[in-house]
Amino acid sequence: MSTAGAHKTAIQRWSLSRPVALALDDGLLSTETTFFDYGCGRGGDLKRLHKMGVPVAGWDPAFFPDEERVPADVVNLGYVVNVIEDPEERAVALCAAWTLAQKLLIVAARLEWETRTIAGDFQGDGIVTRKRTFQKFYAQDELRDWIRATIGRPCVAAAPGVFYVFRETADEQAFVARRLTRPRRVPSVPLGEEVFEQRQDLLQPLMAFVSRRGRLPADAELDVAPQIKEVFGSLARAFSLVRRVTGPDPWETARRERRDDLLVYLALAAFGKRPKFRQLPDALRCDIRAFFGTYKAACTEADGLLYSAGDQDAIDRACAQAPVGKILPGALYVHHTALSRLPPLLRVYEGCGRQLAGSVEGLTLIKLGRRQPKVSYLVYPEFDRVGHPALAEAVIGDLATLRLYHRDYRRTSNPPILHRKELLVSRDHPSHRRFARLSAREDGLGLLNSGQSIGTRAEWDAVLRRRGVTIHGHQVASAAQ
Repeated sequence: MSTAGAHKTAIQRWSLSRPVALALDDGLLSTETTFFDYGCGRGGDLKRLHKMGVPVAGWDPAFFPDEERVPADVVNLGYVVNVIEDPEERAVALCAAWTLAQKLLIVAARLEWETRTIAGDFQGDGIVTRKRTFQKFYAQDELRDWIRATIGRPCVAAAPGVFYVFRETADEQAFVARRLTRPRRVPSVPLGEEVFEQRQDLLQPLMAFVSRRGRLPADAELDVAPQIKEVFGSLARAFSLVRRVTGPDPWETARRERRDDLLVYLALAAFGKRPKFRQLPDALRCDIRAFFGTYKAACTEADGLLYSAGDQDAIDRACAQAPVGKILPGALYVHHTALSRLPPLLRVYEGCGRQLAGSVEGLTLIKLGRRQPKVSYLVYPEFDRVGHPALAEAVIGDLATLRLYHRDYRRTSNPPILHRKELLVSRDHPSHRRFARLSAREDGLGLLNSGQSIGTRAEWDAVLRRRGVTIHGHQVASAAQ
């Protein structure tokens, strides 16, 4: 791998690199998986993972050229291909890393919007920087298509500039389905239920499973299934006791929500090529049989949902009727914690954007375009702390062109800001009441009158000066105080 000058780009990191941190957060890397860093630079990720108990190894042509390149469950090719000037050598590096990956290959490269911060001269399909290092900057779709064409496997967007390539289709689909599954709480049990309290060791695992999947488990899916059958006669009889104690409503909700999650997953799985039923993980196959009877019936219903997600009028109507979010003429804005509260149609619409972008670091709000097929991911670092936080970054997925765009507002002297934050979150959000009190106070002072422009920092500050008030956190005070 010829990377003349590439050693100059190796960063001395004080924390895990973005692709490795993502794999940890996504549950794809742990102390139970082996890890190999192909082009590990100075070895910062290796040192940190080793301290965490992850079995690691790595190789780098400049810093560790004599280390053996060995197979591992997870192989990271992080910001390597973008420093290789020869396109053929880039492909060789990608294929070599893929050969070592037994379960997962992580590929990360710099994106074209980063060229704004780079000074240098164009050379080939990249830039030679002032440090005389080569950098190839990719568009998100370009990187995805290049990976797919080079190694002949589909890849999943983990984040802007980061892709996962799974060795097995079942592992890929398990990850995608898990990412689209909303979190659920296990229903509480009233005190004084003697029979339940005596057998909590058996019934709590059963409740956790049904809360998560909305159905009874097969025997092989629950470790304590044999003991439950010995005590209660069957899993169904044990669960009938649970329903009697907790009431049926939470379980009907779990069933309905799990069915919706599966429809969203199957609709989005149609992008590229939907896997065959036999290629799905065992648990997903059980889910589909339980909720739809057959894979064909499930896919037919999901196809109808996906078709509706391409109808902008249907999206517009769904946005207008959404149970959560701030509705404006051009878009619906919703906090990321409330995404699962949206109807399946809007979740599929957002999912189309997420297939382009993956997870955006620091994500705060999701903006769903009502008139144009665009999904934007907005970062407001001070959302929880400041009453009217400023927009720092936006990643925009254009669903018509399948392109990803980026806007950086951090250096803008007059960034867009937020108002009425309580509309963006669900009513059970921990800060909903605090946000609502601020808006009510501002309404009472006439600060939020629709006839005045308050959408940017300068406009809002001008209104506050005219009214003689200041806002600290989520408190309104007189400017004289």
